[in-house]
Amino acid sequence: MQRYQNNPLVSPSDVKPSRPELKVVCAFNAAAIEHDGQILLLLRIAETAHESPPDYITFPVVEQTDSGPVVALKAIKKNSPDLDDSDPRMIIYHGQPYLTTLSHLRLARSSDGRDFTVNDTPAMLPQSPIESFGLEDPRITLIDGRYYITHTAVSSHGIATALAWTTDFKTFNRHGLIFAPEDRDVVIFPEKIDGQYLAFHRPYPKHIGTPAMWLARSPDLLHWGHHQKLIDVRSDCWDCVRVGAGAVPFRTPRGWLEIYHGADKDNRYCLGAVLLDSDDPSRLLARSAQPLLAPEAPYELTGLLGNVVFTCGAITSNPDEILLYYGAADSVTALAVTSVNEILDSLEPL
Repeated sequence: MQRYQNNPLVSPSDVKPSRPELKVVCAFNAAAIEHDGQILLLLRIAETAHESPPDYITFPVVEQTDSGPVVALKAIKKNSPDLDDSDPRMIIYHGQPYLTTLSHLRLARSSDGRDFTVNDTPAMLPQSPIESFGLEDPRITLIDGRYYITHTAVSSHGIATALAWTTDFKTFNRHGLIFAPEDRDVVIFPEKIDGQYLAFHRPYPKHIGTPAMWLARSPDLLHWGHHQKLIDVRSDCWDCVRVGAGAVPFRTPRGWLEIYHGADKDNRYCLGAVLLDSDDPSRLLARSAQPLLAPEAPYELTGLLGNVVFTCGAITSNPDEILLYYGAADSVTALAVTSVNEILDSLEPL
């Protein structure tokens, strides 16, 4: 993969805050789709308090009121004995976890896939109690004229996955949760197979098992079953601790190609690929022995969470080119370019 010379494509400074009391700190992990002659990115925009009193940590959450959901700022004294702020992404206070940022989804548009203009207002904001800590990491799948959007819904109840759809990226129809906590990295295939919809998902076992990629099937995109563990972690490898689906899978002459992320014991996130059988995607044919993209550039090594490359979307309409959009260091959005054949030729048969 070749990094775009003008990376990053989108930085926090390119995004207008959703509210005056907030500031944008991350613009990353974008879904990608082509629509009306443009390439759209649906970005995860993470915001925090614009100002914080001295010696306090201040962070936003969504609270439910009689008049609807509102953004509230909470402040906790930094030297509190019941505070754990060792992770820059979250704090734990009196045993209760909170995120240091609140995320929503925001559209950006481009005619060439490289120069993007970010909308001034959010596309989707947190609304329900299950989204009180934000909306994160969307993926977009086009099926029969509808753009289906999966995204994580984060709250004190855990990390779950919700579904929405649109036809125009102006009005969004929201269906609520389709996978309960803790389950994320849900990516829907772009066509039915044997009369059913398919999706990758990544449940997170707390006691026994590994964070692996599972395959699920559905008759209607809302009710999912027939779960099958498909792609597991590999010991002493770049994806030895956790794996999860990244971009929406797409057909190639050799089978379904899925670009996924994997993390190792040092929490280093890289990107690789797997090849699945065209007629039976539960059959794994080949896999990346080495990462296709590993964090090396300065904007990938340093940020809210350094040493991370993470994709939620790719454009594959040109058979000779893949535009892979990825989050770098949990902070900015970047672009890498490759081709289908380059990826296929790099995979190791199983």
